[in-house]
Amino acid sequence: MSHKHPNGTVDVTQPGTTPVADLNLLRTFLAVHRSGSFTAAAGLLGLSQPTVTTQIRALERQMGRELFERLPRGVAPTSVAHDLAVRVAAPLDALAAATGHDTAPDERAAPVHLAGPAELLCTRVLPSLAPLTATGVRLRVTPGLTDPLLDELRAGRHDLVIATFRPRGRALTSVPLMDEEFVLVAAPSWADRVKERLAVEGPSVLHTVPLISYAEDLPIARRYWRHVFGTRLSCPAAVTVPDLRGVLAMVAAGAGFTVLPRYLCQDGLASGALVSLHEPDDPPINTGYLVQRPGRPDNPDVTRVRDALIEAGRAW
Repeated sequence: MSHKHPNGTVDVTQPGTTPVADLNLLRTFLAVHRSGSFTAAAGLLGLSQPTVTTQIRALERQMGRELFERLPRGVAPTSVAHDLAVRVAAPLDALAAATGHDTAPDERAAPVHLAGPAELLCTRVLPSLAPLTATGVRLRVTPGLTDPLLDELRAGRHDLVIATFRPRGRALTSVPLMDEEFVLVAAPSWADRVKERLAVEGPSVLHTVPLISYAEDLPIARRYWRHVFGTRLSCPAAVTVPDLRGVLAMVAAGAGFTVLPRYLCQDGLASGALVSLHEPDDPPINTGYLVQRPGRPDNPDVTRVRDALIEAGRAW
């Protein structure tokens, strides 16, 4: 956490360490982090490039860590820089807005175009980005499936995509964002009938229970069966809903059973509206990735959104 001190410094270190950095150093750091180069940051701040270089070196000395890797063209933030930017960006932006030094409305950065699975966007991603809207970040959000969204990202329609798998090739860059664990669930009325039998007789007992699925080819359930039970899922879907929130609603209402990401059904499990039918020692897990095109984005708000998502993903 960052704390403002009466002498104009900001504590950007961990508890128990020495406070570092006056506001000028931190503003310069944030400009370099967002723009991707000392030269671009100098233009944004109205400073000379040597002054920006000197200030960044001073901040690195105070922190005892390298913040930027010098490249032939521009710089690349280190992991330390990413962490620091996440901690100081919101306080510095709020201070700039309060003192009237924020960007004028007609000069605001373009909206950040973000895309990903509808369920994850609505339950995790958008709430985590809410604080950014108060600092002037604008978002345009598109739900969809990973394959077409990645094609649209390559074509320039999106700035960031949350993907359910890592894209291949060098046309896109990606970082792991979160792991989602899959859970076999049903309403209590069905759990009372089949949970104990499932432990004894195996997954065939669920063939008499309606299966509620995201799609006709049962992608999540098939993966669960293969990973947990070591067999192929052979029963067809009774209901398909191309939104896992709809699948959740049907199952909670007693329509049948399904497999859902834990983040989506954890409230239902906690309240008793849903019951986990099976608790394997090694549940299937899928990693989600935050994907963008290579290179420094022209819009600094893309970097702000990216950093905020990576920070939030650590708690998901």
